[in-house]
Amino acid sequence: MYRGYTVGVVVPAYNEAGLVGTVIDTIPEYVDRIYAIDDCSTDNTWTEIQAHARLDRADAPPNPEQSVKTDGGFKQRVCPIRHETNRGVGGAIKTGYRHALRDHIDVTAVMGGDGQMDPSILDSFLDPIIDGEVDYTKGNRLHRPAYREAMPRARLVGNAILTALTRVASGYWGITDPQNGYTAISRKALLAIDLDGMYEYYGYCNDLLVELSVSEMRVADVPMPAKYDEAESSIRYREYIPKVSWLLVRNFCSRLDRAYVREGAYPLVLCYVAGFSAICVGLVVGVLGLAQDTGLTAAALANLFGVLVFSLGVVLDHRKSPGTEVDVSD
Repeated sequence: MYRGYTVGVVVPAYNEAGLVGTVIDTIPEYVDRIYAIDDCSTDNTWTEIQAHARLDRADAPPNPEQSVKTDGGFKQRVCPIRHETNRGVGGAIKTGYRHALRDHIDVTAVMGGDGQMDPSILDSFLDPIIDGEVDYTKGNRLHRPAYREAMPRARLVGNAILTALTRVASGYWGITDPQNGYTAISRKALLAIDLDGMYEYYGYCNDLLVELSVSEMRVADVPMPAKYDEAESSIRYREYIPKVSWLLVRNFCSRLDRAYVREGAYPLVLCYVAGFSAICVGLVVGVLGLAQDTGLTAAALANLFGVLVFSLGVVLDHRKSPGTEVDVSD
């Protein structure tokens, strides 16, 4: 336990043999339950997870997934789980979240099986939740220039694009580095979101932020340095950014519907719709009227009007949900 609260850590792993065992071993002792999820790996990830689960406690029950407790906590600290088919990192995390809910864990963190998340700073993710400041914390590798030195340039550019899109889609206008998978979430927030509908592949973290926003959960960025060691990312940004961008567009429309349309907050929605429509019209007119001064003027006016009205929507959106973001930076 940590400060009187039970803590679980979900470790999603796909082809992380040689790394996932070290991640399990270095998770702080105060963590009550480790959900090590092998997402149908093709290497020795599952064998490594099982080996570290067996080394956990000699008096463990025959089935490590059983939520058997003793006076000191769970008899089996490491809970190895294997997917029969590959479901993506979001699917693995969803499985871990379900087990944490079943085990009545108070705060559940996520640490990837690739060894890129420092276990020694886990408490900085837990404290804001336990102190009642927020319901969800996530890492932020862009807080300081020194923190992002190790991040490849392509990731920096992609992260900047997705940060802007996620802010609009989620309504969390102060969040940065939304792709960061080092997170912690309260049991209250897990019960509030649509866990079954959670996106299962890369982009799950952006999708989750939208769900948290609709449920009016408070979130906070936790500053942390970027770390890239032995593992190679399987993300292909040329495919990833367009795919996640489209996901965010859908999430944005869904958020407007659930958070505003159903509550009758039409002025805000009209600002977004009118602003976006005017920008699109301006772009079309500009393309069709490139050789004509009148066309260019009309396009410029339409774009200016669109930007102003869309910005008004952003202001109204920001005012509609105050206090959902908390600054816990040092």
